[in-house]
Amino acid sequence: MTLTKRQKEVLDFLVHFHNKHGYSPSFEEIARSLKLTSLATVHKHITTLERKGYVRRGYNQSRSIEVTQLPKQVREQVQERNSRIELPMMGRIAAGRPLEAVQDNETLSLGEFAHSDKTFVLQVRGSSMIDDHILNGDYVVIEPTQVANPGYYREPGGKIRLQPANSEMMPIILAANDVKIQGRVVGVLRKY
Repeated sequence: MTLTKRQKEVLDFLVHFHNKHGYSPSFEEIARSLKLTSLATVHKHITTLERKGYVRRGYNQSRSIEVTQLPKQVREQVQERNSRIELPMMGRIAAGRPLEAVQDNETLSLGEFAHSDKTFVLQVRGSSMIDDHILNGDYVVIEPTQVANPGYYREPGGKIRLQPANSEMMPIILAANDVKIQGRVVGVLRKY
């Protein structure tokens, strides 16, 4: 969908702010930066961007605006950066019925796992995610965000329940002030 000039300015600001700081701007920061006098105007632009599929917001959470579709110029910059690290893709491997191995000349860019220049990798220690097929020693590719994936639940009394993806483990209950969402998993890498 097409954007008005002002909507594109808001979207560009969201992208640049997130790339610089690693989290989303507040409505006040958007208004101040774009010299908008009303937070209602900011809300209107964000709601329109959300309706057009460019952003999504976490329900009732501050700084939870997430850009889901990049403007063309930014998308081209990300694609250029993503094309720098490539491994040869030698074909497909059968994970069921036999498959003829045919060598391809394709490559796989590790940058395809990175949705922004703030993407980072963590090595998993423990078994709390085994039901999601994430094992001890795996590397998870993390995209910075302040919006939680499933497994993070608000409980009465200002508590947060972290639900392991392992049926043999008990949930972890913490005070909301002791929990900070820093990112979400966008890829898993495993060495053998």
